[in-house]
Amino acid sequence: MRACALLEEGRAQDREAVASALSGHLCRCTGYGRIIDAIQTAGEAKANGGRFPNPPGFGAPRHADFFGEQFGLSRTPAFSKRNGGHGVGEHAARYRGAELALGEKPFVADLRVDGMLHGAPVLSAHPRARILRINTTPALAMPGVVRVFTAEDVPGARNVGLIVNDWPVFVAPRETTRCVGDVLAIVVANSSFHARQAAAKVAVEYEVLEPVTDPVAALEPGAPRVHESGNLLEVSAFARGDVDAALAASAHVLEQIFVTQRVEHAFLEPEGCLAIPRGDGLKIYSQGQGVHDDQKQIAAVLGVPLEQVEVELASSGGAFGGKEDLSIQAQTALAAHLLWRPVKIVLSREESLRIHPKRHPITLHYTVGTDAEGHLLAVRARIVGDTGAYASVGGKVLERAAGHSCGPYRVPNVDIEAKAVYTNNPPSGAMRGFGANQAAFAIEGMLDLLAEKVGVDGYEIRERNLLGPGDRFATGQLMTAGCGIRQTLEAVKKIYKSAKYAGIACGIKNTGIGNGMDDTGRMLIRVLEGGRLEILTGYTEMGQGLFTIIRQVVSEETGVHPECMQVRTVSELSVLCGMTTASRATALSAAAGQRAARRLAADLKQNSLEELAGREYCDEFICDFTTKPGANVENPRTHMTFSYATQVVILGEDGRIERVVAAHDVGHAVNPLLCAGQIEGAVHMGLGYALSEDFPCTDGEPDSLLLRDLGILKAKDTPPIEVILVEVPDDVGGYGAKGVGEIGLVPTAGAVAAALYAYDGIRRFRLPMDDAPAAAASLPKSRRKARSGN
Repeated sequence: MRACALLEEGRAQDREAVASALSGHLCRCTGYGRIIDAIQTAGEAKANGGRFPNPPGFGAPRHADFFGEQFGLSRTPAFSKRNGGHGVGEHAARYRGAELALGEKPFVADLRVDGMLHGAPVLSAHPRARILRINTTPALAMPGVVRVFTAEDVPGARNVGLIVNDWPVFVAPRETTRCVGDVLAIVVANSSFHARQAAAKVAVEYEVLEPVTDPVAALEPGAPRVHESGNLLEVSAFARGDVDAALAASAHVLEQIFVTQRVEHAFLEPEGCLAIPRGDGLKIYSQGQGVHDDQKQIAAVLGVPLEQVEVELASSGGAFGGKEDLSIQAQTALAAHLLWRPVKIVLSREESLRIHPKRHPITLHYTVGTDAEGHLLAVRARIVGDTGAYASVGGKVLERAAGHSCGPYRVPNVDIEAKAVYTNNPPSGAMRGFGANQAAFAIEGMLDLLAEKVGVDGYEIRERNLLGPGDRFATGQLMTAGCGIRQTLEAVKKIYKSAKYAGIACGIKNTGIGNGMDDTGRMLIRVLEGGRLEILTGYTEMGQGLFTIIRQVVSEETGVHPECMQVRTVSELSVLCGMTTASRATALSAAAGQRAARRLAADLKQNSLEELAGREYCDEFICDFTTKPGANVENPRTHMTFSYATQVVILGEDGRIERVVAAHDVGHAVNPLLCAGQIEGAVHMGLGYALSEDFPCTDGEPDSLLLRDLGILKAKDTPPIEVILVEVPDDVGGYGAKGVGEIGLVPTAGAVAAALYAYDGIRRFRLPMDDAPAAAASLPKSRRKARSGN
């Protein structure tokens, strides 16, 4: 609508006008640049009589998309151009992109079926309180109400969880709540309005208890227990070498504490679920990140065999890790199962903010030693993360923070310990970066302190310490020839050295879960009548372009045009993949798809596609060779591979960010346009993380449930983001591709902190760095007042 108005007013070619007009909207995926490009391009076309003056898309004249050759590097050529720009390495158009842009592809909230009922949750009013009584009678008397469900209605398991089954789908009377997102009841009615009106009438009597909100205090003897097992969820620890001796021998020893904040994902689509009775079971339409995990947990709650629950992905309006855990799927399925009618529940934004996990607030205490020239000799880190009310994947987040504690640097002596601690704060779980960006903020800050001690700049201290092939990562894993961190650093050298106020930071991020767990990709290609293909995967398309990538892979290997393919995410056993997490979906799906598609291609040499109708081609790619951090093996391998990045943040004379340059080793860019877009969006999120975003809580309750108070950067406040794609192929994953979904914000906060120091000489060790001029425009009004009061 804004774009339409700009076009009608003749202002669509004015980039500043477009950015200003779009600042009433939030975009969590793109960093706004591509949206502004599209509106400008449309404006140019209109002014040119409907003709595009330049081909729209990747490499548009206003948008800086730099490839490595401009900096003396090389870019691997596209694998194939035989399919008219549809194969691997091409800028293929997004799958069903036009339908999504026009609102023609439905999200869960858009789905309608005959006889459908609607549900609304009743959430706890207190983070820690004993439930004395839940009185549903007033709600049942409200218009349109069909039934109210509580804990006593659950026929199967009442606790769910991705790793630890500690999260109740309903909290029962005589039990104690653990956070304000706990579900006490679900009201089902003939309309969403009636369900919500009735939910407000459910009367709950509480005995309010003092919440546990400080993770350090939660570990003290005598602290109230959030769970019967205690408040310590998990410890991840490992060591190499002799840190004490190395620190004693170091020319420089520095110690510093870094603190990071809780952050909300702010995905476009609040959680929703539609459950439909079908045959002897249920068909579930979910927006979650793992259809097989949803299936397993829903079946357990209902107490039915797995095969009686089928889960299919509807359009997912963003996730960033926040849709890994069950939100409302189990309660929706329960209502449909017991009523044997279709039921849909869609959370309000306020309910969504209360229920789903956030980014972990983490405190990191570092001691680092170097020789006289600044070569790292030892790192000791003690890390404590607030995992909130439930386990989610909190133990793994802290494990990842521990594993990435030394960044992409060579450290011969390490002593690392990370603790995930239960509190009554909102749960913390997966969010883009998964602990690596918290650790990066700390280690990059230590590198900058050491650079000042040694008397070199940010580039030199990093160049002296970078990992290379044959060096050991923090966990002891040997780096391979696919380690491209040095190439990313060299790509930005001239840019960093020539800027007056600039900060630089490097990043490393695992591709794949690893740490002793399997990483598996599976794909099934089904030949349909009429020369069409149906491709099934277990991984979630949540805006990152996975379905587009899958079609490119199959087209690359078979020569079949992508328009002849449809892609779905379903809970079929043949495509069991696990959670869409750890930046692994492209690498694993491309590898599995490559194998399956080559089998189809072999048959196509003898048969037409029409003659193969009814046949299926299924294959897999499994990485089952990783080890846990601290495993007693000679050459541990904690991850299947890594991606690498170096970013430079440049400030203007007014202290605001003028420009961000992001050089990323992506292995091989299967779709460079989508790849660059992922990085741009991640950098935008990283800038917010660095400067303005926060989700503060007081006594376990969020200070605000308004989107405008999250501190997300608006279009007019987002600087130009220039992407340099560096390609150092890896021997793991399809076509040498590495994950890009998370690495884009791993180095960002460290680079911003260094740039701010270059500008005003103030070292900052706490996020967000909202005292900086660069943060001012994006801060909520309440926080601007609080800051000015300080």
